[in-house]
Amino acid sequence: MKTTAILAIGLTAMAISACAPRYYDNDRYGHSSYSDRDRDGVPNRYDRDRDNDGVPNYADRRPSNPYRD
Repeated sequence: MKTTAILAIGLTAMAISACAPRYYDNDRYGHSSYSDRDRDGVPNRYDRDRDNDGVPNYADRRPSNPYRD
C-alpha cells in the first residue's frame, strides 16, 4: 500500500511538471533566450539583480559583474 501511494505521488508530480507552463524557455520568435548569470532561476532578461551582488541593475555600474558595484 505504501509503495503504491509513493508511486502515485511520483507519477502525479511528473505529470504536473510536464504540463506546467514554461515562461522563460523561448521568446516570441521561438528563440531560446534563457541565460541566468547568478543561477537564481530568473533569466537575466527579467532579473532585477542579474549578478546577485545586492545592487539592483539600474543602480549598478556593472550589472553583470558580481565583484564590482
